[in-house]
Amino acid sequence: MSALEGDAVNVERETVEIDLLLEAVYRFYGFDFRQYARASLRRRLYRRVALEGLTSLTGLLERLLHDAACMERLLLDLSINVTAMFRDPTFFHAFRTNVVPLLRTHPFIRIWSAGCSTGEETYSLAIVLMEEGLYDRTRIYATDINEAVLQQARQAVFPLEKMREYTENYVAGGGTRAFSEYYSTGYEGAQFDRRLSDNIVFARHNLATDRSFNEFQAIVCRNVMIYFDTQLQNRVHGLFHESLQRSGVLALGPKESLAFTPHFDAYDVLDQREKLYRKVR
Repeated sequence: MSALEGDAVNVERETVEIDLLLEAVYRFYGFDFRQYARASLRRRLYRRVALEGLTSLTGLLERLLHDAACMERLLLDLSINVTAMFRDPTFFHAFRTNVVPLLRTHPFIRIWSAGCSTGEETYSLAIVLMEEGLYDRTRIYATDINEAVLQQARQAVFPLEKMREYTENYVAGGGTRAFSEYYSTGYEGAQFDRRLSDNIVFARHNLATDRSFNEFQAIVCRNVMIYFDTQLQNRVHGLFHESLQRSGVLALGPKESLAFTPHFDAYDVLDQREKLYRKVR
């Protein structure tokens, strides 16, 4: 066998191992990662192999089937939890300018914060709505696949060392108060005002398998679908289109787009740079 043939065999063997592992995770635990982008998925799987002290993907599969705690550790690896309060401040400035006036027209507002991770973006939205006088008539549904990060989000405690960065983001995003008004400091970190949690419902939801659960005036799902393959992206766009009321707003991340999706013609562009779209059909 030549070196090239050997490489091809190794690639095929790895593909089979990954397919089997993902199928087992889906059938045994109900988490569907089969349509996640393979390059990122592969890196995260091998990282878990190393951290578990194993030597192969097959070894990881065997451990996953017999050790639920290992599955929880892998779920943390596969769930993308890079976030910050008022991350991409220009987005929040655009949200105030373009979306808030539309939300004002509704007697009650439902917003879906999909892929909310540990809650920083969700609480940022709550602050914007509070400052705009809309929070009292808003319910934010914040969902993620990972119960561990949802539990962190419910606690609303974030590292003190992040407060300077978050304050700068808040100001750049159009904040109208002193950011320090929203949290108190302690030994465990910055505890955010519990009033921000009053109208937030944190719940597990899997974008890959679960269905629509309400009708929304806005859906915010930023920097999540970049980790999905095209088929899964289209599935999620269908879910969002079904879940948005007509005239509702969809917010995507800076590297995400509605272009080339089945629902491209169902939206008007509110802000192309900040990826804000309004459903028209």
